[in-house]
Amino acid sequence: MKKVLLGIGVVLLIGIGYVLYQFSITESHSPKDTVIASGDGLEISVVYCQPYKKGREIFGGLVPYDTYWRTGANSATEITFSQNVMFGDKPVNAGTYRFYTIPSKDQWEVVLNSQLGEWGYYEPDYSLDVERITVPVQSMSAELEQFTITIDKNVSQFNLSMAWDKTKVTVPISKQ
Repeated sequence: MKKVLLGIGVVLLIGIGYVLYQFSITESHSPKDTVIASGDGLEISVVYCQPYKKGREIFGGLVPYDTYWRTGANSATEITFSQNVMFGDKPVNAGTYRFYTIPSKDQWEVVLNSQLGEWGYYEPDYSLDVERITVPVQSMSAELEQFTITIDKNVSQFNLSMAWDKTKVTVPISKQ
């Protein structure tokens, strides 16, 4: 009986070690990044992982159209607002949210969800969606190898942009 329990323990340790090793390898292929922008007393931060194109077809291929995308790789992407904001044209309270998208060819749905701390591959509990907006797709002439999120500030608002391959979408964010 002791040998069986010892064998099960060894198998469990090897399994846990393998899973941890896979997580560490995945992180190195899609490095974690944090983007922070501030102004007028508002701070916005986004924590996400940046996958690479590596010659693959991205939108409509690796990232299928009209389905959930964690908007990056590895862990779920999270966005934090230090104050209440207008997310597009929708009011959103200060706080941290899971940030995911549903890309289509001509437009993306960008969604804030209150379910935090989840691995990004798994779809969220959609009943916890806080707000959902639709933004148009912009085509870029130059191909971008690595998925990138940026936040730029102009006079009246912040523009959160997501770009990869030859596709870009921008979400306007302003103080309430």
